[in-house]
Amino acid sequence: MAIPNYTYLKLKMPGPHDIITIESTYEHAYDCDVECIEYAEALVEAEALIVDLDRLGSQLPEPKRRAETFEPTEAVKLVPVNHACPDDRALRISATLDIK
Repeated sequence: MAIPNYTYLKLKMPGPHDIITIESTYEHAYDCDVECIEYAEALVEAEALIVDLDRLGSQLPEPKRRAETFEPTEAVKLVPVNHACPDDRALRISATLDIK
């Protein structure tokens, strides 16, 4: 039952006791319009980015290695986790690390 009047920037609707009138200014209406346009442009750009990412994602080559076949690229040494309990638990660290 609301009646908008875009010329005068008013919205009128029946209330419990009388007619409710909501008013605005031209500056506010202009700011809202600019904000809506910027939001719509951002949505279009986001959709274009999604399409580009999907296209680029489908062009990726297959990886040559899998996580199960990890091999270190340099020499490693084993450092026991707990010296009091030698139960084959050790960390693998680079053999070329400095003492610092």
